[in-house]
Amino acid sequence: MAINDPLGDLLTRIRNGQRARKDSVLSPASKLRARVLDVLQREGYIRGYSEEQLGEHPGLRIELKYFEGQPAIQHVARVSKPGRRVYSGSKELPRVRNGLGMTIVSTPRGVLSDAEARDQNVGGEVLAEVF
Repeated sequence: MAINDPLGDLLTRIRNGQRARKDSVLSPASKLRARVLDVLQREGYIRGYSEEQLGEHPGLRIELKYFEGQPAIQHVARVSKPGRRVYSGSKELPRVRNGLGMTIVSTPRGVLSDAEARDQNVGGEVLAEVF
């Protein structure tokens, strides 16, 4: 079955894995998914990820992170969806939980967190919000 929203699928796998208290989850691999996982790892929301074979297709094993028994990611939501894309300039990037969370943005300079995008003065498609 084809997946219409690969990034939404990745975020749902992470959300479900943390609710089930899993140590890691598997996801099909793509460049966009890997770049989003890079941002989540840089910001401390996941322990890391590695590439792995899922049958004959490449996959990603995502190591989930917990703090004092609670998931590091309390909320993860897709902002820009296939039916409605959301774009924002560098000055108008949304702040999640008054700066305690982060927004993941796809920019001409790659996939960045909102803080990195503001520092580099670039805007783009707002992919997801995490806190």
